[in-house]
Amino acid sequence: MPTTAILGLQWGDEGKGKLVDSLCARHDLCVRFQGGGNAGHTVYPEGRKIVLHHLPTGVLHRQCVNVMGQGMVIDPDRLLDEIAEVEARGFALKGRLVISDRAAVTTPMHLSLDGIRESGSGKVGTTKRGIGPTYADRYDRIGVRMVDLLDRTSLKEALERAVAVRACQMGKQAPSVDSMLEPLLQAGEKLKPYIADAALLLAEGLREQRRVLFEGAQGAMLDVGQGTYPFVTSSHTLSTGIPAGCGLVTPLQDVIGVTKAYCTRVGDGPFPTELNDATGELLRTKGGEFGATTGRPRRCGWIDLFALRYVCRISGITRLAITKLDVLSGMETVRVGVGYKDHNEPGLPADIRRFSALRPKYEALPGWSEDISGVRDLAGLPANAQALLRVIEQQVGVPVGIVSVGPGRDAWFTVAG
Repeated sequence: MPTTAILGLQWGDEGKGKLVDSLCARHDLCVRFQGGGNAGHTVYPEGRKIVLHHLPTGVLHRQCVNVMGQGMVIDPDRLLDEIAEVEARGFALKGRLVISDRAAVTTPMHLSLDGIRESGSGKVGTTKRGIGPTYADRYDRIGVRMVDLLDRTSLKEALERAVAVRACQMGKQAPSVDSMLEPLLQAGEKLKPYIADAALLLAEGLREQRRVLFEGAQGAMLDVGQGTYPFVTSSHTLSTGIPAGCGLVTPLQDVIGVTKAYCTRVGDGPFPTELNDATGELLRTKGGEFGATTGRPRRCGWIDLFALRYVCRISGITRLAITKLDVLSGMETVRVGVGYKDHNEPGLPADIRRFSALRPKYEALPGWSEDISGVRDLAGLPANAQALLRVIEQQVGVPVGIVSVGPGRDAWFTVAG
């Protein structure tokens, strides 16, 4: 089965969308298996910027069928807006988009719940898109699913279950069932041509040896099980989340882990290699580090190779994709985190207090002054840039297979293994 997964290895925003966009030309299906409108995959089809939140990046390739798996949470109104924008760009989705009938639905109630949570002392820095409350309702067995949008009685019963449980948390902010019912039914009518048994379609595609690309959202350090809990997203972002998020066991031939040549994080939570100085500001400015979904400035710091080694091991990464290497051009010295002071364990601590107390140990490497945005093979990189890639490989224990040197579709190259 020709299957590839592209996953983020940091706290999201690694440039997965650009890489998926580049590789979709070689695949028949592009599959999202987790997350929802909190994703922000920025790509430049035909030189024009577009940010995708719900839709798989394969929608920008006319030969590609796109699947939104059951592990996703979907805001119907935002998804319809996104579909309209993509089709206005000339990428018709009829026959090319399949939405799992089992995917969870984000309602106005979930958006309100997220806002209430994030305005209090227990906030974790979410995008306020209702993601956490939607997943919570799924596991509390009071959620709304895409199939419910196709039947008035089913939808009303689902909304009544949810409101009965959540109203006590919301007080006067709780929306009524009637206020949500008609808008959701109208959205369901518009989305009806796309809603189907996505797991069955995917199983048939794999049986027919079609080339499948699984597109991750967020990053490994935000995984709800293995990340910096509780400062995480509400889904499984590692390769372990693919089978449950798609509805079938899926052997993976190639698992590409995407990491910037430095590191960023949006939202609250620990970040051992964060730079609260002029260098951090330089990375933010040169790298355009502002959230694609919220516009928030990203926290910036040096790449953390210890953390990368940990997440590569637990997610079965077969090769690395290094993005934004060009942002480091012009720096006299480049630092890489190789471990933490007084931490002699092979993994990362589960206790958030211990994780927050980690202090990095760095290795300093000489930088380079050349503009590398036009480089299209490894030999074209300055010697010091090549040396940085070798250090990453040695420390992480996974070969570098792809290098990105700019935002454009063609600004990347593969590295022979």
